[in-house]
Amino acid sequence: MLESSKAERAGGYRLGGLMLFASAGAILTALGFQYIGGYDPCALCLMQRYAYYAAIPLLFIAMALATEKPKLAGFVLLLVAIGFLANAGLGTYHAGAEWKYWPGPETCSSGAAGLPQSAADMLKGMENRVVRCDEASWRLFGLSFAGWNVLISLALFALGLRAAAASARNA
Repeated sequence: MLESSKAERAGGYRLGGLMLFASAGAILTALGFQYIGGYDPCALCLMQRYAYYAAIPLLFIAMALATEKPKLAGFVLLLVAIGFLANAGLGTYHAGAEWKYWPGPETCSSGAAGLPQSAADMLKGMENRVVRCDEASWRLFGLSFAGWNVLISLALFALGLRAAAASARNA
C-alpha cells in the first residue's frame, strides 16, 4: 500500500516535471527561431509566449509543493493547465487569421500605405516595421508557429490536468 502511494505521488511529480521541461523547451525554441533564425515575432506571437513565461515559475512552485502540500500543488498545476487552454485559444485565433478565416487585429496587419516620398520617410518606415499577424512567416507540415503553439498548448493542458489530478489523489 505504501509503495503504490509513493508511485502515485511520483507520477504527479513526474508529470509536473515533464510540463516544466516541455514549457521551457517550447519557449527556448521560440526564442531560438527569433534570435538565431531571424524570424521576428508579431504581436500575437509575443502574446502567446506569456503562458510559457507564467507557467515556468508556477511549475517550479508546484514542484516544490508536490511532496508537502500536494493539494496546493494540484491547484497550481490546474491553473497552469487552464492558462495553456487559453493560450491554445489565442493560437487558434492567430492561425485562423493567417489562413484568412477571419481578420487579425488591425495593429498587426499592413495597411494600404503609399510609397515613401523621401529616403527619410523610407528609413522611418523601416524603424517602425510591423510584423504581420495575418501572414505565416514559416510552416512545417502545413502548420505555422501559431498552429504548432496550439498543439503544444493543448498537450500541456492535458498533461496539466493529469498532473493536477495525480496531485489531488495524493492529498
